[in-house]
Amino acid sequence: MTRLPQALGAWGTTEFSAVLKRELEGLDPKVLPLQEGVSRGSYVSGDCFEAMIITASDVGDAIVVRAGIHYRSIIAGCSCADDPTPVDELSEYCEVEILLDKTSGAARVRLLDD
Repeated sequence: MTRLPQALGAWGTTEFSAVLKRELEGLDPKVLPLQEGVSRGSYVSGDCFEAMIITASDVGDAIVVRAGIHYRSIIAGCSCADDPTPVDELSEYCEVEILLDKTSGAARVRLLDD
């Protein structure tokens, strides 16, 4: 399970969004549902992505965050030497919901289908 202790520590302050953004962007992209959110390409390209915090609310023993993720994908060809498929990167965007436990800092991230 992913942990976001710095974001949890910043909850209730004006720095929460900036701290959460920084902590999210420091995660291994494989722990985020980026591949499931691909809509233009076929595979997530690289490890770079940018998070944008949309909303955050207190729901008792958890913090619920809606975040947008900008990242890149590629359309993979057959990897043959004469494959004419270009390896251009495509811009991707998806939104995720982060359920952050206020006791442990454990976070569950799921793709939103909106």
